[in-house]
Amino acid sequence: MIRYPFLASAAALALCAAPSVAQDKAESFGGAKGADLSIEAIEPDGGAVTIGRAGEYPADIARFLLAGGAGAARLSPDGSQIAFAWDVTGQSELWIMPVAGGQPRQLTFRTGVGAPVWTPDGTSLFYSADRDGNEQPGYFTITADGARETAILPAQRGDFRAFGDFAADGSYIYASTARGTGVFDIYRGTLAGASELIVQSELGLVAQSISPDGKYALVTDIVGEDADNLYLLDLTTKALKPVAKPPVEQRASHTLGGFAWTPDSVSVYFSSNEGREFGALTRYDVASGRLEVVAPGAAAGGDVENVELCGANGQYLLWTENRDGFDTLKGWDRTANRALAVPQLPEGKYRLDCEGSPAKLLVTVNGWATPGAIWIVDPAGGTAREVFAPNLAGIDPARLIRPQVVRYKARDGVELQGLLYLPPGAKRGAGAPPVLFDVHGGPSGQSAANFEPVAQYHAGRGLAVFQPNVRGSTGLGRTYSTLDDRERRLDSVRDLVDLKAALAKDGLIDGKRAAVMGGSYGGYMVNAVLAEYPGEFAAGVSLFGVADWITALEIASPALKAADRIEYGDITEPKWREFYKVNSPIRKAGQIRVPVLYSHGVMDPRIDIYETEVMVKTLRANGIDAPFIRIPDEGHGWRKLANQLFYFRKQAEFVEQQLGLGAGE
Repeated sequence: MIRYPFLASAAALALCAAPSVAQDKAESFGGAKGADLSIEAIEPDGGAVTIGRAGEYPADIARFLLAGGAGAARLSPDGSQIAFAWDVTGQSELWIMPVAGGQPRQLTFRTGVGAPVWTPDGTSLFYSADRDGNEQPGYFTITADGARETAILPAQRGDFRAFGDFAADGSYIYASTARGTGVFDIYRGTLAGASELIVQSELGLVAQSISPDGKYALVTDIVGEDADNLYLLDLTTKALKPVAKPPVEQRASHTLGGFAWTPDSVSVYFSSNEGREFGALTRYDVASGRLEVVAPGAAAGGDVENVELCGANGQYLLWTENRDGFDTLKGWDRTANRALAVPQLPEGKYRLDCEGSPAKLLVTVNGWATPGAIWIVDPAGGTAREVFAPNLAGIDPARLIRPQVVRYKARDGVELQGLLYLPPGAKRGAGAPPVLFDVHGGPSGQSAANFEPVAQYHAGRGLAVFQPNVRGSTGLGRTYSTLDDRERRLDSVRDLVDLKAALAKDGLIDGKRAAVMGGSYGGYMVNAVLAEYPGEFAAGVSLFGVADWITALEIASPALKAADRIEYGDITEPKWREFYKVNSPIRKAGQIRVPVLYSHGVMDPRIDIYETEVMVKTLRANGIDAPFIRIPDEGHGWRKLANQLFYFRKQAEFVEQQLGLGAGE
């Protein structure tokens, strides 16, 4: 159940309030059936936002939200131009700039686009855009000069889509629920607007990559959130051949790093953790069907990610290694059979794209002090230059706080991990700072060294922020990601209590002044820990989280159902209905005794707004303070800057009030 928050920072104000209306009946897919407007709620009002002056500290939260830069970025096939998503206007749009550097130029307007993809001939960009986060997108192209925009595959009610890859002839593969059965099938489309169903699925297939010769496609089917089976699809015969299909009890992921074909289509490189704890760089030979581990993950434990192959005859093989949420760039010269010299890049998480002749490697950096930079690396020479720098919105970079990795044993001996942001000058022991636990979604997500505006804001005002990777998180080994499955769901909830106790025992936090926050699955964790362990946390902040697993699993969107059966169990079976009847937060909401701030987007197709509404009504009936922020024009998370600025200010005020944190602390 990939339920996660989406926070995109930007660098301009766009304050446009949406009307307060219930969701259209036409947008009732994936459980999003509309809001109960009889519940008292706070909604964005379009009011003015103050951000304070540059150089004033503690800085206003708006400055941290306004700090931002490039999102997903791609090189043109000839390596001369960069297309990237950027939300500087208040929502994500497509921009283009020369690789040599210069002024970026905006291509799309008021679309809220996803990641850009170049068409094979390099003349246009392909993108998807949905309606206010309803995840039912249309497909479009726009020419690189921005002069002509075309609807390729208009959005359709109930049609959830996931783009796969282009073939050299301009056709593409994608996954879609258009058949009306609520499962993802594989389709092939053309830029002329034609579309053909080529493989039907029983639950959920995902289109991944097409070979350079156009003969084959790689397709996966979902085996829980953290695993998949890999198939080779013959695009002529439409036959599926298993490449990697381990038993369910030994499930593994083969999509940790994307797919990189050799130019002759003989083989493909990817990352797989089959038979091992961490994703290793793996090569698949199409003719023989042989799988070969080329390079293991990080020596101390970490996944290979972002696999790229480029240069003449695929000379340069590049990838990243994720260790504790910090990426390291790696490379191999396949012609000279030696490791590549790689440059030093800012710390954080990287995304790679390699194109052109001579080859150029694009690295998008999102790090704790770098909210979206673009670097161009020369694989041959090992040099790098920054071509697009993020804007810190007047914040002194020297004041940004590097998260430290901490590890503690849970009460049952499992080693837990997380990232801790400590305020400047934080004391240890007596006088240690209060803490906000910020729980990631997923549950198979990972707290990593990304730019975290809310964490940086709070830490700058004297509040420690801890981002735990409880059991079930990814990035810490294949076994670790399975430790919260099904009956063990509440073990991960208990981890929050164990981590708080360990941090307090170490003198790093004041365990008596602790709040817990989370979005999506993290919102469920907030509901659950407050109900299961009353008295451990002084307040909660639950963003679009699950309250009742029975209703949530019954009406989950197609994007979730394929993974849910393994992660949570089949809710149609009496065994699991009974389990969640007892073990859903709503069943124990009477044990919640502290204030909780709730929020939800009306257009959310992943978790119905009902899940939040029922918690709000229940807590209020029990005399517990439960303020509710309802966002009419958002789905599963806040994409629009105006809504981010409105919501996170309210959240910050709530947290600081509950923890007794003043402006001078």
